[in-house]
Amino acid sequence: MKIPAWVLATATAAAMVFTAIPVGADTPVGAGPAFATENGPVDPPLFDETQSGGTVRVNVVTDQRTDLASAAEAGETLVTYDTLPLVTLRVDRAGLDELNSKPGVVSVTEDVPVAPTLNESTVRIGGDRAHAAGKTGAGTAVAILDTGVATKHPFLSGRVRAEACFSVNDEAYGAGSLCPDGTDRQEGTGSADAESGACATLGGACSHGTHVAGIAAGDGTGVSGAPARGVAPGASIVAIQVFSKFTSDDFCGPGASPCVLSFTSSQIKGLEKVYALKKAGTDIVAANMSLGGGRWTSACATDPRKAVIDNLLAEGVATVVSAGNNGYSDAVSAPGCVASAVTVGSTTDDDQLSSFTNRGPLLDLFAPGTAIVSSVPGNTYASKNGTSMAAPHVAGALAVLRQAYPTEGIDSLVSLLATSGTPVAYTGATTPRIDLGKAVTAIEPKPEADAKPRSFQVDNDKDVDIPDAPGAPATSPVTVSGYPGNAPRNLTAYVNITHTYRGDLKLELVSPTGTAYPLKNPNVSDSGDDIVAEFPVDASASPADGEWTLRMTDTDDGDSGKLTTWSLLFPTPFEQTTAQAIPETGTLTSAIAVSGIDGNAAGPLQVHANIAHGKIGHLRLVLQSPDSKSYLLKPYGSEPGGTLRTTYGVDATDAVANGTWTLKVTDSATGSTGELKGWSLGFPSYENQTVKAIPDKNYTEIWTKASGLSGVGSAKLQVYVHVEHEFLGDLRIHLIAPDGSLHLLKANGTPAVAGSLKKIYTVDVTDLPVNGWWKLRVDDVGLGDTGTVNNFVVRF
Repeated sequence: MKIPAWVLATATAAAMVFTAIPVGADTPVGAGPAFATENGPVDPPLFDETQSGGTVRVNVVTDQRTDLASAAEAGETLVTYDTLPLVTLRVDRAGLDELNSKPGVVSVTEDVPVAPTLNESTVRIGGDRAHAAGKTGAGTAVAILDTGVATKHPFLSGRVRAEACFSVNDEAYGAGSLCPDGTDRQEGTGSADAESGACATLGGACSHGTHVAGIAAGDGTGVSGAPARGVAPGASIVAIQVFSKFTSDDFCGPGASPCVLSFTSSQIKGLEKVYALKKAGTDIVAANMSLGGGRWTSACATDPRKAVIDNLLAEGVATVVSAGNNGYSDAVSAPGCVASAVTVGSTTDDDQLSSFTNRGPLLDLFAPGTAIVSSVPGNTYASKNGTSMAAPHVAGALAVLRQAYPTEGIDSLVSLLATSGTPVAYTGATTPRIDLGKAVTAIEPKPEADAKPRSFQVDNDKDVDIPDAPGAPATSPVTVSGYPGNAPRNLTAYVNITHTYRGDLKLELVSPTGTAYPLKNPNVSDSGDDIVAEFPVDASASPADGEWTLRMTDTDDGDSGKLTTWSLLFPTPFEQTTAQAIPETGTLTSAIAVSGIDGNAAGPLQVHANIAHGKIGHLRLVLQSPDSKSYLLKPYGSEPGGTLRTTYGVDATDAVANGTWTLKVTDSATGSTGELKGWSLGFPSYENQTVKAIPDKNYTEIWTKASGLSGVGSAKLQVYVHVEHEFLGDLRIHLIAPDGSLHLLKANGTPAVAGSLKKIYTVDVTDLPVNGWWKLRVDDVGLGDTGTVNNFVVRF
C-alpha cells in the first residue's frame, strides 16, 4: 500500500513497507515486468531454464478464471486457487511456448522458493504508551504467514485462534512438506505448530514464525524470563505455515541443506485462507509476510500475489511485507514491491538505518529490526535481526489502531502510522518510523456504535389498551433486522393478553408488506378471559426484515382488555432436512452453511439431531466449526436401538459463526444401520424493543425470557445495550442473570457526554443456567438528567 503523495508530504515520508530476510538463493527479478507486454507473457529466463529438456514450476495469471482451463492444458496442474485467475503448473519448453501465445494469459513467472526474511523495540515505537492507554489490539487478529508458530509457547499460549498449512511436496525441487501430517495442505488445530512434524527435527530452521508472532502479539504477563509484551498483546494470532523443507544445495546454498524456503504458490494459498477467514467473520487486521526475494525498483504489477493482496485490502486487511535484507538503497524484495502491500524497512533503536535494510521509493514505513528479542520454539527467547522483525511491529500496530479507532478503514490506519511517525531521512528518500504512542492519540475517535446482533426472538412489553368495540384496533409493533430472505413457514407469535371476554377478540399478525395473517378469530362460545398462547404462522410469502405488527380488534361491546407482552419467534434457518444413511464402521459427514451471524458462534450453540439407528450406543457425534474447531456431542455408549432426537448445548464462542458447519456421525461397529434424518443449528438471541424511561436518580429494568435451551452459560455472553441519556456518565448498567446474580456492564463516570450509547458488552456467565428471565438494570446515579432504554439483546 504505497502511501499517496499528500500523505508523504504531510509525514515527510515516502511510503509504507513490509520487510523480508534475504536468502542465498535470491532470484533476481529485475526492475519491472516489461516482458509481459513486449515479448509475450512468459518471463524470458524460463525459456533458458527449460532449453535442455527440463521442467519448471510456474504461476500462470489469466484475465479471467474462465481462461484457466485453457491455460492448464500447457502442463501438469500442481496448485489451484479458490478465487483467483491463477494456476500453478509444471511445464517444459513446449508448454512455455504454448502459454506465450495463448489468449487470456497475462503473465507466466517461476514459482520461486524464497527464505524467511522486544522490550526495547516496543518502547521505541510507543507501544508502552498505547498499552497504558488500554490499547492492546483486543478483539482483533493478526495472521502470520511464516514457518509456523510454537502454539504452546507461554508468550503465545492460548492466543492462536486458527491454523493452516500450505507446504509443497515436489521431488524435482528437493522440497518436502512441513505440514505435521506430511500433506500439501492441512487445516485446523496443530496444522501450523512449529514444534510438530518435520519442523520439530530442523532445530532453529522453523523458529522464524514463532519469533515474528511474538513481536506482533506476544504477551509476557506473568511469564518468567519473557519480554514484557509484543506490540498487540491483546490480539489473537492466525498461524499459517507456508514453508517447505529443501534438501538440495541448489536452493539452500553450498553446504546449507537442509533449509526452509517458501514457494510463491504456498504464499498465495495462505493469503487466500486469510481472505476466507476474514469473510467468515474473523477480524483479521493484517497478514504479516516476513519473507521475499528479488530486487525491485518499481512496482511489480504482474506479481501473481498482487490480486489476492488487492482483495485483502478491499476487505480491510493490510498485507504487511518485509522489505528485504540486501542493503539495497533504491529497491525492495517481492512481494514488498506490490503497490497495495505495506512494505517495512528496519531501523536501530536510535533511529539509524539497519545496515542490512532495503529501502527507497517503494518503502512505506520503518520499524525496529535490529537485535529484537522474542519467542522461539522450546519455550525460550532469542535475539534476531532483519526486516522480518520490523514488519510484525507494523502488523501489531495496525491491530492496536483497529481497537483504538474501530470505525476507521484500513487505509486510514496505515496513513495514520505514516503521518504520526518520526521521519528518517536517507539518500534519495525520507520514510517514517512508526510511533504507535502518537498514533493512538492522533485523532479523536468516532463514538462507538456496535451493530445490534441478529435476534431470533423479539419482545415488546409495552402495555397496550384494547378499546371496547366499536373502537379502532389496537396495535403493537416489533422490528426485525438481519434475517435473510423471507420469513419462515413456522414463525411463531407469543401473546399475553388480559381481557374480560376473550371470545370477542380478533388477533392478526401484519407483515412488513401489510399482509394480515389471522391468529385468532372471534368466538362467542369462548368465554374465558386471558389469552396466553403461541400461534404458529406460515409467513413464508412475506419478507422477514421490517416492522411486524400485532393487531387486536374487540368485535363486541361491553368488555375491555390489555396487551401486556408479545413476542415474535423466528426458528433457526440453519438446518439439514435430507435424510442421509450412516455407513457401518464409517463416518457420515453432513454440512450446513451459516451466514448473516456477525462474529463468533454461540454458547450454548443449540445442535438438534434426529437419528434413527439399530444401536444408538455405537454412534459418536462430533460437530466441526467453519474454522475447524471440534465439539464432542455424544460419545460411544451402550444405548439400545431406536430414535435419538436430542438438542445439545455447546460452548462454541471461540468458533466463527459464518461458514460451513459439519456434523460427523461415526458408527463404530457392524451389525446395525441407520440414518441421520435431519439436524439443525440454533444461535440463541433474545431482544426486547420496549422503550422505557430512565427516571432521574432512579432505575429501570427491561427483560427477556429464554426457554427451552440446552446447555449452560459461557464466558462470552454478549449483551447489546442501546440507551439515550442527557448525561451518559450518570448511568450504571448491570445484567441480572436468571439466578439473580448481578454483572456490571458499565460503571458510572464515563462517557461524560450526552447522547447515544450503542454497545455490546461481554459477560462471564460460565455454567450459569440459561433458561429464565434475563434483565437489564439501568441506574441513574445523578440528579438533573433523564433518558430512555431503547433496546436490549442477550446473545448466547
